[in-house]
Amino acid sequence: MSNNENHYCQQAGNKMKKTAICLFFTAFALYSCQAREKKNAEADETALSENVTVADKITITDSSGRKVTVPRNPKHVICSGAGCLRYLTYLQCSDNVVAVDSIEVESRWYESRPYLLANPQYKKKPVFGQFRGQDNPELIAMLNPQPQVIFKTYADMGYNADDLANRTGIPVVTLAYGDLTKKRNKMFESLELIGKIMGKEQRASDVIAFFNRTITDLNERTAEVPIEKRPTCYVGGVAFKGAQGVKSTQPEYPPFLFTNTPNAVTLENENMFKNAVAVISPEKLITWNPDYIFIDLSTLHADEKINALYQLKNKSEYRTLNAVKNGALYGLLPYNYYATNYGSVLANCYYTGKLLYPDHFKDISTRKKANEIFEFLVGMPVFDDLAKPFNSFAFNKINLNHLKK
Repeated sequence: MSNNENHYCQQAGNKMKKTAICLFFTAFALYSCQAREKKNAEADETALSENVTVADKITITDSSGRKVTVPRNPKHVICSGAGCLRYLTYLQCSDNVVAVDSIEVESRWYESRPYLLANPQYKKKPVFGQFRGQDNPELIAMLNPQPQVIFKTYADMGYNADDLANRTGIPVVTLAYGDLTKKRNKMFESLELIGKIMGKEQRASDVIAFFNRTITDLNERTAEVPIEKRPTCYVGGVAFKGAQGVKSTQPEYPPFLFTNTPNAVTLENENMFKNAVAVISPEKLITWNPDYIFIDLSTLHADEKINALYQLKNKSEYRTLNAVKNGALYGLLPYNYYATNYGSVLANCYYTGKLLYPDHFKDISTRKKANEIFEFLVGMPVFDDLAKPFNSFAFNKINLNHLKK
């Protein structure tokens, strides 16, 4: 090979070496860039996934002590069990309810639930099961849209919460219904739990404050009434899993308790009755002989001869009662209907207070106050609709002489 040829080959080799080096570094740079972009994308995806978990889900402890992970602010829910739909309505979540149980769509000549009167659309919703928690997983699976959360009161009725969740694939949150007296904290905890899940924390706080403020007002109005000016009272016809007669009563009846009024049932022994609703003997009522008798008008839903008004008018054992002889007999809105009607309870409190202690309730119009309570809790002033089926007995004296035998 000549010197010129050798020189040419060396130049060509150098160019190829430089080209290879350039290609190597170019490829390395491209690989590094792609790897960095992939790593960043994976990091972004992980961060996004973590953000979704944090932002869109929440883990709570329900009334049964179960840890349950649910969507935050779910758009679609159902309410199983007595009173459950009432609580969702109080927290202004009616638009989130996609189906109801069987009792919410029944057609009757009366309606004692303020939340249903204020939300007639509930009666047009699909049915997912029977009332009192007898849920149907197959019907729930057919709902469109699908509920994202199932709220359930009285968790021991029907499928238990874990079984229902497993059968439907939908998280189930149990709620303690509580009451306005000894279990008020349970009621408030349930409202707070719903508020946390539904993004209604402020509304839950407002509802709880409303109950506390109202009960405090009732107590303060009557706290200084002398004992000798507090008449003994009795309430009969209190519903419990259906309409009842005059012997069905409540020892811790809020309209008496919150107005510091002696309840004839507990005067003898305040610990005699352990249950929320008690059934007494006629002899006991005659012995107590209360100054006033109030009638829970749900009793009119019972068969004619077993409702409280028929019994007071036609059964001889009751004719000796002072309240019957003196015409001190008054009608109140139904206390229980698919669990306690809390708005009606508070309305009854103001009616009872004004009737028994008029000087302490001069500023109160009982019907107006009732509508204020209903409007705050369920969104509409429904007193007239509640009272209409009861022949003007609600918040009025009942004249037994005008009743048919």
